[in-house]
This record gives sequence, C-alpha cells and structure tokens, in this order.
Amino acid sequence: MSSDRIARLSQVPLFSELDQAGLERLETIANEFEVSPGHVLMERGQSGLGMFILESGRVRVDVPGGDPVMLGPGDFVGELSVLAETPRTARVVAEEEVRGVAIRRQDLTALLMEQPTIALAMLRSLASRYGAH
Repeated sequence: MSSDRIARLSQVPLFSELDQAGLERLETIANEFEVSPGHVLMERGQSGLGMFILESGRVRVDVPGGDPVMLGPGDFVGELSVLAETPRTARVVAEEEVRGVAIRRQDLTALLMEQPTIALAMLRSLASRYGAH
C-alpha cells in the first residue's frame, strides 16, 4: 500500500470525505494511468467499462450538440455510462499530459455500496456540472 498514492487520492474532492479505511480500499482498485496530449480516453458510443479521475492535466469533453467542456485536476469523467450502464455519450480527449486513476465498473459499483459518501459527492458534482442548483 502506497501512502503517497493514498495521500494523492485524499486530495481529490470526490474522495475527500472517505476515512482511512475507505481510502485504503480505494487504493486497491484505482489503476494509475498517464496519457499524452491528443490521446482519446473515451469515444462516444463505446461501452462504459470504467471512469477516470484526473490528478493532473486537462481533458476536453466533446458533447454532441454542445460546447466542449474542459475538465482538470480533481474532476472525473465517464461515470454516467458506468452508473447507467449505457454507451458513452461524449468523446474525451487529453489536451495536455494527463495523469490520474481509472476505476473499473464492477469495482466502482462495489465501492459505492461500501462508501455511500462517494455517491453523494458524485451526485453533488454532477448536479453542479449539469446546471442544477
């Protein structure tokens, strides 16, 4: 178990309310990734096999019929198709070098059952992202 990795995960707003046991559990299912500018993380219509949490860098989310959305450190993407078990609704491209963690669908589902504070944090973030006040 990496205390550095746990410390980084605890800085992500989505996970800020987790206790030490929750962070340790998260650390076991979070897979680190790093991609170069131009890398496509998700393509519209793909199956949602997991979600991404950004630790550094920025991505552009191309939503059909809408303006691109820029996301950066502390943001997450890919959760909608994972939670709803539907195809991806947007294309996500790295605008610069991006580092973060990926969590597979089945691991996320199990984690949300164990740590409901994450589900609440996700709902709050989604509500603000999509304009609900």
